[in-house]
Amino acid sequence: MTNLQNPTFEASDFREINPRDLVIWSDESLLVIKKPSGLPSLQDGYNPGAVYLVELLKTIFNPLWVVHHLDKVTSGVMVFARLKLTHQVLNTQFEKRQAFKVYHAIVIGNPSWVNITVNLPLCPDGDRRHRTIIDMNSGKPSKTVLRVLEQFENLTMIEALPRTGRTHQIRAHLAAEGLPIIFDLLYGTR
Repeated sequence: MTNLQNPTFEASDFREINPRDLVIWSDESLLVIKKPSGLPSLQDGYNPGAVYLVELLKTIFNPLWVVHHLDKVTSGVMVFARLKLTHQVLNTQFEKRQAFKVYHAIVIGNPSWVNITVNLPLCPDGDRRHRTIIDMNSGKPSKTVLRVLEQFENLTMIEALPRTGRTHQIRAHLAAEGLPIIFDLLYGTR
């Protein structure tokens, strides 16, 4: 049995997950779940046979429309629409920036600031490692509001509020600030 207190699973555990154990809220129009780290939200283009969240959920909750997604390595709350009209309404809210996302991350280092707004243009898939990079010439405008929640010896709990929705935006902006997310092998240190 998978321990949901630990949001990280081994690849072999994903088929063992009971989708009902992930549910925070469900009614006729919405499904709100807690996504574990390591489980892709959507089908992986590099490994199409791998288990992914939507596939698991649709075994019980079908039909289901994706409103947003989280990176494979990210754990957190996700919202799905269970009705087509709900999907349209939620998509409109996300497009008009009426839905707000709040992320918490533990980063390596202690910033000198308590609050900061990072305005650095981002370009997805900008290097050989397929990372989102800062690109002052051709990057798209990107804005993340960061706030220190708690500091430890060499780690800091950060609240991140993305004001735009770029791929890996928070990870890239934190790395640009010299504060990579702990255990983030793509944007941090090995």
